[in-house]
Amino acid sequence: MYTLSNKLRTFSFALIILGFIGVVYGFMSSHKSLDEVKTMLATEAAHHEGGGHEVAQATHADDTHEVHGEAPAHGENAHAHAEADAHDAHGDAHAEHVQHQIANRPWSALYVAAFFFMMIALGVLAFYAIQIAAQAGWSPVLFRVMEGITAYLLPGAVIVLLIAVASGTIGHYNIFVWMDPEVVAHDKLIQGKAGWLNIGWFAVRGLVFIAGWSAYRYFSRKFSLAQDNADDNSNFKKNFRISAGFLVFFIYTESIMSWDWIMSVDPHWFSTLFGWYVFASMFVSGITVIALITIYLKSKGYLELVNDSHIHDLAKFMFGISVFWTYLWFSQFMLIWYSNIPEEVTYFITRIEDYNLPFFGMVVLNFLFPLLILMNSDYKRIPWFIVMAGVVILFGHYIDIFNMIMPATVGDRWSIGIPEISSILLFAGLFIFVVFTALTKAPLHAKRNPLMKESEHFHY
Repeated sequence: MYTLSNKLRTFSFALIILGFIGVVYGFMSSHKSLDEVKTMLATEAAHHEGGGHEVAQATHADDTHEVHGEAPAHGENAHAHAEADAHDAHGDAHAEHVQHQIANRPWSALYVAAFFFMMIALGVLAFYAIQIAAQAGWSPVLFRVMEGITAYLLPGAVIVLLIAVASGTIGHYNIFVWMDPEVVAHDKLIQGKAGWLNIGWFAVRGLVFIAGWSAYRYFSRKFSLAQDNADDNSNFKKNFRISAGFLVFFIYTESIMSWDWIMSVDPHWFSTLFGWYVFASMFVSGITVIALITIYLKSKGYLELVNDSHIHDLAKFMFGISVFWTYLWFSQFMLIWYSNIPEEVTYFITRIEDYNLPFFGMVVLNFLFPLLILMNSDYKRIPWFIVMAGVVILFGHYIDIFNMIMPATVGDRWSIGIPEISSILLFAGLFIFVVFTALTKAPLHAKRNPLMKESEHFHY
């Protein structure tokens, strides 16, 4: 039986506390007055134009006109005033837009981190169901690790849904623009989707997703534990049947969830590959976390039946799904870019222009790095190599979610700073505590699984 160490418990609590303090600070610092935003924009413009040299020259010229009494003609003066008023109105509108983007940043950072850790648990749940439905012989020694990780799914998914709904109720429509009645009133495209994109129906769908995923996790875990002390394989067979049924439910709900919780931040844009694309990201992230936790537990003297071949197979999945993710990324990008339909290609133009480094950098992190590191079969058996590759893959897929959300919410006002880092710390601490606490609730060895002997003696 695994025992949660005081060090790990303290570490997770420290992450939660530090993250919470940082998140609160991020929300407090995001509240800027319109005058503060105007001053900030003026400073940025002056810096962009060369330290304000031109502004200083213009001010000096105006002062000279006043001193020498060289006032412009009455008609010119009226025209100048009209232009100035129009310019001021445009400047106010731009400042209000930037003010809203700044206020959106802590909400978006919190949402990105919450979704990232939730999708890890959901990806593991799908992988676990696939192993049971396929009656895979190599993986039963890892089942309790998978069950421990999926314990985070219920609280993690509820948190994601709460942040999404709160951003459109107690917030100021900080994540989903379609939640803003004023925007909808002037946008015919969003009006056409209002039957689907409304807060009530959005919340109901989210609760249905969470209920279905959590129900499968509960019963599958129940049958798995019952099988340990059973005299026959009836619980194993029940688990097989509900896993096969769950995978059908998962295929539909994962796609709809990705449309609702991610794609609808850009309500004018859609991609028929998007559900698969998000699935690939969550799947490889989940498998990576299985590998990292397995290696950690084995280093502490647990999971003695896990051998190099099990680690090799996990690394093989990490490699293979990374390639699959790249195939989907390129297919989505290439088809939309090549067709050059304005309402579709704008999605990528925004990300290439304002998010050039994270947009193309994640391709290096999620494809090139795993390809070069994990291609060699021998390297897939070296724990520290897997850990290094896993950390990079997880960071790369966090950036992937970051790229999906931030351009629609904060525009070019993005950064990796206190709100983003604090949100990661907060949910990482919560994830570690929930997962490792769940691992203490049952033996790490599923002893009566009928495929356990095959798994114990698995060698690649």
